[in-house]
Amino acid sequence: MKTYWKWGAFVLAMGVLAGCTDETTTEDTTSKATPVTTATTENTTEQASEASKSSEQQTTKQQTTEPKEEAKQDTTVKTASHTKDALKGYKKITVDGGDRSGSRQAKVVVDIGFGDRKYWAYTNEYGQLVRVTAAKITLQNDKTEPVLSTGRYYADEAKVPGVERSDLDEGHVIADSLGGVSNAYNITPQDSTLNRHGDQAYMEKAIRDAGGATNFEAIITYPNKTTQIPSKYKYTYTIRGHQVVDEFENGNPDKTNESLGLTKKKTEETTTTKAKVPATGDLSKVDTNGNGQVTIKEAKEAGYSMPITRDHWLYQYMDDRDGDGTVGE
Repeated sequence: MKTYWKWGAFVLAMGVLAGCTDETTTEDTTSKATPVTTATTENTTEQASEASKSSEQQTTKQQTTEPKEEAKQDTTVKTASHTKDALKGYKKITVDGGDRSGSRQAKVVVDIGFGDRKYWAYTNEYGQLVRVTAAKITLQNDKTEPVLSTGRYYADEAKVPGVERSDLDEGHVIADSLGGVSNAYNITPQDSTLNRHGDQAYMEKAIRDAGGATNFEAIITYPNKTTQIPSKYKYTYTIRGHQVVDEFENGNPDKTNESLGLTKKKTEETTTTKAKVPATGDLSKVDTNGNGQVTIKEAKEAGYSMPITRDHWLYQYMDDRDGDGTVGE
């Protein structure tokens, strides 16, 4: 009997141990599986959060940059070359420098500088050219720029209404020699004598002799709202550190001088000047290509200053395109 009791107790103890082992295994498996599931969930949540932040940042960036792109499409210029906001309220347009059309648009601003120059021309509500500005006047360079034998960039100028009159020239506000183009936004009908020998010519020569100018501004006024023929010009510019103001009527300076009693003095000065002009010279030193004709470029390279007038010995060898007795004005 003792023997059977011992074996029975042994079998019962083994059953209890087996049951304990199964419970422990099940609990361990469950315990290990739970952290894995939790970690995966946390990682997924973090990734979703990061993606949401990235999406919000990208949306914010797009909202920030969109107005800038719209501003670039604005055709109204906000700043000028040397006067802040000077172009505000004007529509900027581009016109070919050699455009011969005499018409202008109202309330526009146009770059009338040849090449890389920035010369700004403004029109009023009547299409009249009323203002021209330039931070810097850069002289024409016939060695690096496509200058014609006449000393001009273009063969002809814009036909602004009024230039058909015999006493009016197609006058440049900023001359070819100062880097100006020849379209209607740089041309006004100007008294021929004023343009060729008067205050306009003197102003241009002063700037050329100084090698250029800064802070250039031309103010042009008219007698009424319909004409394109100015009544007055006012030029302000700085040369060699000094500001110059030239203001004159759009009329024949000879008649003005006569009315002021200055004609006699001017005649004496002209006679003295003519006496200094040599009667002849060595053509071979000027006519470098030997074709019997002298261009403005050849004359300049030989040391002669412009313009060449009818009484100069070189005149007979040069092309006076408009037959006014002056070449290179």
